[in-house]
Amino acid sequence: MVVAEGVGAGASLKGLSMESGETVSMDARSDIPLGHKIALKNLADGDTAIKYGEDIGKIIADIPQGGHVHTHNCKTKRW
Repeated sequence: MVVAEGVGAGASLKGLSMESGETVSMDARSDIPLGHKIALKNLADGDTAIKYGEDIGKIIADIPQGGHVHTHNCKTKRW
């Protein structure tokens, strides 16, 4: 999920899955800047990151549900 405004650690979030149409609720595990991604479920090192139904990269460090997904824990598969 992409946050539509900056989120502080511990904030309760509610969003809509664009794939399934279901409502998703969780707490942010850390501060997440505007436009950055947040994990909808626990992600393990080696998992594929999916955004809007598209493969956007490989998870390179475990990320808990509600964790910040960015270049420190997700890398492109292109190179």
